[in-house]
Order: sequence, then C-alpha cells, then structure tokens
Amino acid sequence: MHDIAMIRSDRDAFDAALSRRGHEPVAEKLIDLDARRRAVLTQLQEAQNRRNAASKAIGQAMGKGDTAEADRLKAEVAEIKEAMPALEEQARTIGEELEAALAIIPNLPADDVPDGAGEEDNVEISVWGDRREFAFKPKEHADLGPELGMDFETGAALSGARFTFLRGRMARLHRAIAQFMLDRQVDTNGFTECNPPVLVNDAAMYGTDKLPKFAEDSFFAADMSTRSKLFWNAMPEDFETQMSETAQGEFRAKLEGMLDRADTAEQFWLIPTSEVSLTASVAGEIIPDLTQPIRLTAHTLCFRSEAGAAGKDTRGFIRQHQFEKVELVSICAPEHSEAEHERMTGCAEGILQALGLPYRKMLLCTGDMGFGARKTYDLEVWLPGQGAYREISSCSNTGDFQARRMNTRYRPEGEKKTEFVHTLNGSGLAVGRTLVAVLENYQNEDGSVTVPEALLPYMGGVTKLKPAA
Repeated sequence: MHDIAMIRSDRDAFDAALSRRGHEPVAEKLIDLDARRRAVLTQLQEAQNRRNAASKAIGQAMGKGDTAEADRLKAEVAEIKEAMPALEEQARTIGEELEAALAIIPNLPADDVPDGAGEEDNVEISVWGDRREFAFKPKEHADLGPELGMDFETGAALSGARFTFLRGRMARLHRAIAQFMLDRQVDTNGFTECNPPVLVNDAAMYGTDKLPKFAEDSFFAADMSTRSKLFWNAMPEDFETQMSETAQGEFRAKLEGMLDRADTAEQFWLIPTSEVSLTASVAGEIIPDLTQPIRLTAHTLCFRSEAGAAGKDTRGFIRQHQFEKVELVSICAPEHSEAEHERMTGCAEGILQALGLPYRKMLLCTGDMGFGARKTYDLEVWLPGQGAYREISSCSNTGDFQARRMNTRYRPEGEKKTEFVHTLNGSGLAVGRTLVAVLENYQNEDGSVTVPEALLPYMGGVTKLKPAA
C-alpha cells in the first residue's frame, strides 16, 4: 500500500517509478479521489461544528425566552442531522474506492533495481560452487525419483496433477532436509522458530499483499454457507419429483443443519507461504522496541493453485499444488532493512553451501519482481539433469508496503511519533526443490543417490538411497 500524502507531494516521481514496472500513470486519479474524499470530510466536519454551535445556541435562546430563535435553531439542527448520513456515506464510498485503487498498485522499485521486462533482464551477482563432472549422462529427478520412492502416479490418483506421494527413504530425505534447514536458521542464524496456522483469514492475506491481486493463485476453503449454497444451486429444479418423500425429508434436514452451522462458520485461505502467517502475526501492532530486527522462521505446508503458471513444470516435483518450505521473515526499522535483506539472503545461501549445491545469485529486474517487493534476490540452484539453473529461493525487501496494509508500526527510541516498520521475507529454502537438487547433484550411475554429509545426522544411519530391488 502506498502513502497518498507521498503521492500528492510528487506525483511525477511516483508515476515515473511505476513506469519502471510497466505500470500506467495513476497519480492523477488517486489524487483526484483523495481530494474528493477530503472535500466531503471537510463538509462533514463543518456540518458537525455548525450542529454543535446551533445546539449550544438553542439553550442560550431558551434562557433568554426567545422561543422563535430556539425553534429556528432546532429546525436547523434537524436539517443538519438529516443531511449528515449522506455525507458520511459519500466519504465512506470514496474512501473505499481510493483504498481499492491503491491496493492493486505494485510496490515501487528500489533505485538500484535494474530495469527490464522479464527474467532475461535479471542481473547475475555471483556464482558459487563447482558443477560436478559426471562420468555418465545425469538424469532428471522425474526419471530418477520413481525408483527411489517419488511416486507421481499415486499422488495423481489421489489428488490430480501436481501432487506427489513420497515413500520410504525418499520421504525420510525430504524430512531431513526440512529439519536441517530449520535447525540451521534457528541455531546458527538466530531466527525464532514458529509453528503458525496454514489457514488464514482475508485480513492476513490482504496485509501481506496476496489479496486482491493473487486470489486466483491461492486455494480458498469455502465456509459452510458457501458450500451449502453451491450444493443447493447444483440440485436440479425438479429434484423433489426425483426423490422419494423419505429421501426428500432426509435431504432437507441435512441441508438445514448445514445452513444452521453456516451462521458461525468462518472462511479461510490456504497459505501460499508462511510469509503470510509470520508477517501478519504483527498486524496492527505498535512495536515498542525495534532496535534489533524481529526474525521469524517456520517450516510449513504451502498451497498454490499455480493459476498463473499453466503448463509450466507439469512433469516432476518442481511445481506442486502442495509443497513445504522453510520461510524467513524479518520485521525491522527502515534504516536496517537493506542490511537485513543482504543478511537474509546470506542465510538462504548458507543452506545451499552446506549441502554443496552449486547456485547463482540473481538481482531481479523491475519486470520480474513480485507485486509487493521493492528489491528481490533469487537464488538459482544448478540441476545437472536439466542442465539449467532453477529458482530455489526468493528473498525480498518490501519496505513499508506490507506494513501500511497491516498498519504495523514501531516507536523509535526517544520519539513520541510512530513510524511504519519494514518487512522482508525469503525462502530458506523450498524443501521440495532442494530435494530435487540433491537427487540430481548426488546421483550415481547405478541410479542410487548419496546423502549429503550435512544431512547424515537426520537420516538414521542411511547414507544412500537405492533403487527398489
């Protein structure tokens, strides 16, 4: 969310920054809406002041015995009271229109973010690790995995495309990766471990900029009312003639029970990342002491409909509807956010280095950054089976963009006035994609996969995944 006062102060600079992201100019429209809202609020305030003054004058007129003046003032007060609800509704409507317009405008890019239209314009910052030289042609994980317990067929049979069923030592390796990541971020990097909900409300999704822009990319858990209405609407118009009298009674009783429960049922979103839960945990707060950043981490299930990625990575374990991630979130003072962004990215890099996985660090251009980001680093791990680098972590500084939506502030030391915090988020790392990277980088010619040394303490003595006999 953007500060309308900032937009008013320099509309040209705001539109110029937006144009770097390929966005059309909107400052004039926003300033016009704000001016209309403020004009109505001024009218409302003047009406309230006049009503209060007239009400006070009624008593004075009555005290002087001037009933004619008192009656005139009473009529004026009644007229003002009758007009005020319309002004209040007008101010509310314009305010909602302004907020809705602001809610769909992306964050402004930082000055050092390169301009560009898409991923081809991202800038390589650094490369780490030596790519392994294979004495055989390395396989992609989708070919290597099934013999080791990566069951795509059962996942699809149970839930459809983009779901996978992990078995045996493959499931153990997946769990080991997550445990190793979480322990490293907590014990080495000082993040506080959390176990947040994976079902959240509209406010949490809106505050972390996932609504309204990315509703179609998220899974929604409909409440009882929604489900019962869908159920009712799905019935044929002549269903009563198609059911026995007993069946009709049972159906109506069941439906009425659903509708009764719907009055108290809630609706939820399945989190696309625990960035939502962790960041929204400070929504609405005034943090008294932010001399040091608040650093949170969690290992959770994540859910994405991948509506914006139709046809991409349909084969294998790269892009799933349900996956796991160890997320990193920082809440800090504005003067610390740039350094915190570098630190967070380094914490994610440390996982790849400990696992011996070659990767490169990319600075995303304006056309490839996420909606809420002002600056983003992507870490792309080398996959020898694919012969390509693939994203495994994205670390973003959102500045005060999310904080304004959540109304999360802090009180600088020695100051009475509060300021908005800065929020940052990053993957530390995506568990499934790390599993893919381990499989492809540590595969052997016989189809087995050697367990990286850093994961051995979590594997219960297993040093290698071997194909089923």
